[in-house]
Amino acid sequence: MTKSFRKNLFEKIIEGILALSGSITSLTVLLIVVFLFKEGFGLFSQSPIESSYVLVVNKSNPITKIDSKHVMQIFDQEITNWESMSGKKDSIILLRMEDVSTYYSDEQIGENLENLPACVSNLTDSLTGVIAFVPKTYIKAGFKGKVIEPVNISGKEFFLGKEWYPTAEPAAQFGILALLLGTLWVSLGAILLSLPLGLAVAIYMAEIADSKVRNTFKPLIELLAGIPSVIYGFFGLVVIVPLIQKVFNLPVGETALAGSIILAIMALPTIITIAEDSLRTTPRAMKEASLALGASRWQTIYRIVIPYSISGITAAAILGIGRAIGETMAVLMVTGNAAVIPHTFLEPVRTIPATIAAELGESSQGGLHYQALFILGSILFIITLIINLTVEYVSSRNKLAKR
Repeated sequence: MTKSFRKNLFEKIIEGILALSGSITSLTVLLIVVFLFKEGFGLFSQSPIESSYVLVVNKSNPITKIDSKHVMQIFDQEITNWESMSGKKDSIILLRMEDVSTYYSDEQIGENLENLPACVSNLTDSLTGVIAFVPKTYIKAGFKGKVIEPVNISGKEFFLGKEWYPTAEPAAQFGILALLLGTLWVSLGAILLSLPLGLAVAIYMAEIADSKVRNTFKPLIELLAGIPSVIYGFFGLVVIVPLIQKVFNLPVGETALAGSIILAIMALPTIITIAEDSLRTTPRAMKEASLALGASRWQTIYRIVIPYSISGITAAAILGIGRAIGETMAVLMVTGNAAVIPHTFLEPVRTIPATIAAELGESSQGGLHYQALFILGSILFIITLIINLTVEYVSSRNKLAKR
């Protein structure tokens, strides 16, 4: 076996290993995406009522279907008459299992609750305005009530709903509008705070600072990216949150502003590093020509360097937004975790990543709550994909412009 043959064989083996590694990595990513969407989107074909329970009414009640929002309003006693739901003019009577004892004695119910199904059946027959939340096992032959079908969870209800109560009974509420707006609200505040500061530091390090200062500060800035997010969360909880509460005289300091400040600090290394690298690609001849024509250093930076590097600066800003949107632990600790639609930065909010982190451990595998959280993960994936495609588009435009 010649030396050249062994060398070619070795190269072929290395190429095969690299190709196999790339294929496995790509396949793994694809399988993760398929699993993510598969686990989540089954939610839209299911009822918001727990699978082992049903809603029953009197047989004379003309209502045959009901959506989760109306169920919540009925059991919260915001709707008290069937007429409000195009039914008969009759007061709504709520019947839960613990309420049966107000109609029947313990002897009638039975020592081991063996007569409870019959009691529920008789009550739904005698009370015309009743609505009961009962186990499916109670619905047997001869049951005197009528089961009403809940409307399946719809995409409109999920994406535009304002209520996020995934464990509510009898009907869970899966409205992510508050979570989506909270995520965008905090991320917008973070980029508004971090972009001007990050760009200023990048300009200083690329165009003004000498090599000694640059070589000192650049490793320190990049070191910020390696600090665990929980440390940023502790810093925000101990320093930023009390400061916001004191300055704005708020009852609590866990607000969208606190989350924005922490995320802005976390996004700074990404923005500074990418923006500085982009600024330093400006041809020296262009800067010298500007200075030779009488422009000052600041005029050269403003009119030559920044316009030439605008694509890279835009990519830095977009990646900074991506860093902010996907953050979990630090935001979970400082934003208050209130699933309400924000109107100002001084209100508590809840973001999508924080919701997944806080609730996934409490959800039963395969349940409605579990599937809803996977849809939230799918939404984050889509947002991240859009951000990455935008960066690729901006970078490709930048390369074409420089040719």
